[in-house]
Amino acid sequence: MITVSVPTQQVADAMGEVGRDVRLVVWDPSQADAPEAERDVIDIATIPHYTGGRVVYGRLSECANLKVIQIPSAGFEHAVPLVPEGVTLANAHGVHDSRVAEMTLALILASRRLLPRFIASQREGRWEQVFDNRGAYDSRALIVGYGSIGRAIATRLRAGEVYVEGVARSARTEPDGTVVHSVADLLDVLPDFDIVVVVTPHDETTDKLIGARALAAMQDDALLVNVGRGKVVDTDALVAELQSGRLHAALDVTDPEPLPEGHPLWTAPHCLIVPHVAGVESLSNRRFTDVLKAQIEALREGREPVFAVAKGPHLL
Repeated sequence: MITVSVPTQQVADAMGEVGRDVRLVVWDPSQADAPEAERDVIDIATIPHYTGGRVVYGRLSECANLKVIQIPSAGFEHAVPLVPEGVTLANAHGVHDSRVAEMTLALILASRRLLPRFIASQREGRWEQVFDNRGAYDSRALIVGYGSIGRAIATRLRAGEVYVEGVARSARTEPDGTVVHSVADLLDVLPDFDIVVVVTPHDETTDKLIGARALAAMQDDALLVNVGRGKVVDTDALVAELQSGRLHAALDVTDPEPLPEGHPLWTAPHCLIVPHVAGVESLSNRRFTDVLKAQIEALREGREPVFAVAKGPHLL
């Protein structure tokens, strides 16, 4: 019998038919210890969005038979050091691609077409015609972190007549012909693009990757969009560029986060901020439940877990 814990009854209901050899147990590790009767039989455990830390992973470590921890996010760097010895950590690869890509497109269009300014004018009852708002079409976009989410963003941008290239750890040409540059060449290629989208995860190699030098290399009036991790961008350097009026920014993530009251990013010119919502998908969504079902099938067939990224506490 395979025992799977899910954090709410809504997720359990959304799973539908999972087979007679599977038991679904409702347990949210962010709220309580595992039920005593289930602690030693849970094989796969899921946790909700924006939960984790030593308390949660401490509770997971008490599950003696635990094989897989299924997190709801694509990013996983925050969890790796906490995964119990011998337990596999799996991320939600592909679940959020379309959602993040939609928000990226929305942020680009809202910023380029001056929607925040027009919304403010509407609230004040002013008919303010500004005809020099730029479209995204005919732009050149560089996607920093060209993985599955980056590809989904590129697909939508190309549909809007935007030319797209990427940046990743190593240079390559994608099967569809997309040119992907090495991150080592980032400073050299940044001047060629007027939209720069950051979707890379955060680790020691990407900390402040978009710092003062990278921002200075961007074109005047270029737009920086961050839907990856706040710490990939040097906030102080970005604030300086925004206050000078040289760059524009649209941010789903910030550093620090949540952004505190009175922080200069709130009032920086040409800066659009949304509160880290681009990739948060309901765990009852079929894309997440499909991943969890695939995880069950892999365990049933004796295969390695799908989308495994670490085996506690080490990266794969």
